[in-house]
Amino acid sequence: MEYFNAFLCGGLLCAIGQLLIDKTQLTPARILTGYVVAGVILSAAGLYEPLAQWGGAGASVPLTGFGHLLAKGVRRAVDMDGWLGVLTGGLTAAAGGVAAATFFAAVMAAVFKPSAKR
Repeated sequence: MEYFNAFLCGGLLCAIGQLLIDKTQLTPARILTGYVVAGVILSAAGLYEPLAQWGGAGASVPLTGFGHLLAKGVRRAVDMDGWLGVLTGGLTAAAGGVAAATFFAAVMAAVFKPSAKR
């Protein structure tokens, strides 16, 4: 059931994104940003944690999960460090994922030659 919930949750998030691409004039960059912000807002309202518990990786891996991670990091850092945590918490919580993405992007850029479009 765990896998089913993950695929259902992730699939619904992807389907909503696809509908936004197909039915609106929103650019993919705005949809991406909107998903991250939605994750932050839902987390701040206390709604994303139950979704993440139910959906597992289907809720924590997409962009909304990144927003949730940022919000959790800020909340934890504010509790520990006060208002300075607003600036440091999100970066601390997401540091591993950002570092991995940067590392693998550099490896792919070194391994593969980009093709020029005309």
